[in-house]
Amino acid sequence: MGEFDLIKRFFTRETEAQPGVPVGIGDDCAVIAATPGMQWLVSTDMLVEGRHFLSTVAPERLGHKALAVNLSDLAACGARPRAFTLALSMPRVDEQFLAGFARGLFALADAHGIALVGGDTTAGPLNICITVMGEAPAGTALLRSGGQAGDDLYVSGTLGDARLALEVFRGTAVLASGEDFELARRAMECPTPRVALGQALRGIAHSAIDVSDGLLGDLGHVLKRSNLGATLLADTLPRSALLARQPLALQRLCTLAGGDDYELVFSAPATARAAVQAAAAASGTPVTLIGRLEAEPGLRVLDGQGQVLPQTPAAFDHFKS
Repeated sequence: MGEFDLIKRFFTRETEAQPGVPVGIGDDCAVIAATPGMQWLVSTDMLVEGRHFLSTVAPERLGHKALAVNLSDLAACGARPRAFTLALSMPRVDEQFLAGFARGLFALADAHGIALVGGDTTAGPLNICITVMGEAPAGTALLRSGGQAGDDLYVSGTLGDARLALEVFRGTAVLASGEDFELARRAMECPTPRVALGQALRGIAHSAIDVSDGLLGDLGHVLKRSNLGATLLADTLPRSALLARQPLALQRLCTLAGGDDYELVFSAPATARAAVQAAAAASGTPVTLIGRLEAEPGLRVLDGQGQVLPQTPAAFDHFKS
């Protein structure tokens, strides 16, 4: 099977099924209808085998995750997903892999009403690069730079299960059963992008970011862009019952620096607590108050007794970790 047969069989869908896309796959460029009064939001993420995913991941889960991590960026900015492109390199044409990958990819795309409008394929190491495009009313996008001193800090969902799975793969953690391992592994391979929550937080939250490289590292980006510091309550961070059964040191590693959570960390004024909870309820996503933004520079991480943790784990770095 050649390049164009591969694209046609696994990735081409009828344009009629893609509202707002007059021209999709098959031309030099896609044509996307702009919505009056909206601004475009664009983001790109790359997944490399051995760096971002294991060779043993199921193709359907990989297709899901490849799009999910990009949708999570749109969620962090409060954007509505519109379209995406896919650049895929693989050592050889593997029809079974491609069928599963496309199934997982399009299942998530359909759930969020986002259309695949183009891309590229070539032979090479297994590498997946997706660019997503979304929209939000002009001037309403949630940004890292919008934080204000005195804001409450929140996180959605739970943190740490994906890192727990990684530690099991590394042999540094042991879970009680295969069922427990599957729960952790599913968190790592099938993250849920918080798209509905991000949109619900427009006009309420001051700043936001998604947790991809670990809470401490990603929150640090908000602090830098907003020129603020923060106090974070480490032992109140939300975690699953599975992670809560692990040693406290492992819990802190996974929740503070785990990565691959794809939850939203956001700040909002203390006066908006009711509005934040209403947005959480409307989107079906739990949120937890985990700290506050402060004018004093630096990030202070406190334990359950209110004492500063003397050491905190480092966030993921694509060239150092």
